[in-house]
Amino acid sequence: MTGARVGIVTFPGSLDDRDAARAVRLSGGDAVPLWHGEADLKGVDAIILPGGFSYGDYLRAGAIARFAPVMDRVVDAARGGMPVLGICNGFQVLCESHLLPGALIRNDHQLFICRDQQLRVENTDTAWTNAFAPGQVITVPLKNGEGGFIAADATLDALEAEGRVVFRYVGGNPNGSARDIAGITNEAGNVVGLMPHPEHAVEAGYGPDGPLGPRTGTDGAEFFVSVLRRVLSAA
Repeated sequence: MTGARVGIVTFPGSLDDRDAARAVRLSGGDAVPLWHGEADLKGVDAIILPGGFSYGDYLRAGAIARFAPVMDRVVDAARGGMPVLGICNGFQVLCESHLLPGALIRNDHQLFICRDQQLRVENTDTAWTNAFAPGQVITVPLKNGEGGFIAADATLDALEAEGRVVFRYVGGNPNGSARDIAGITNEAGNVVGLMPHPEHAVEAGYGPDGPLGPRTGTDGAEFFVSVLRRVLSAA
């Protein structure tokens, strides 16, 4: 798969932008760097908001990044149907930008957590999950201090009823997220946010343990294969 351009936004404090870019390249796409201070998407076909601590997580995680010049363009593009993925801090930015409902708060145990995490794929109809099988259990790294997803009961009920819960934690809830929710999507299915890090599970030797042995897990690769497939099929 070639020809799809995926923009990776870098904010002050982004940590995983290069990892996301590598994941895109390994999947056959072209990774395009996007700077937070420039209102220019450079003609990309999809966008990733990576993990990290944008603007030091001052005020709230993602609260300042939401007002970065690039985010005006990201919001417009997302509302126009462009695939957008928010990973960890990127998920927080999507919620702060009101592209996704709810909010992320301090982990219920008040500690930063870093571990390999199992997830169940609940929705395979999104731009970022169409390469998975419904109900598939995957393993990707998780690392967050403010990863507890919350929303009003009516919002949670709507997410459930509309099939907009994309991932659920398996094997224990690591941060107190409501209803074990690890990731959600918007109504159109082009915007997805999740707390775990698929970009850290795309290359054998560097990811979680897998069926073939230690560090062989590459379940995260399907996120990037999914979006390239969606972009190219729409071309």
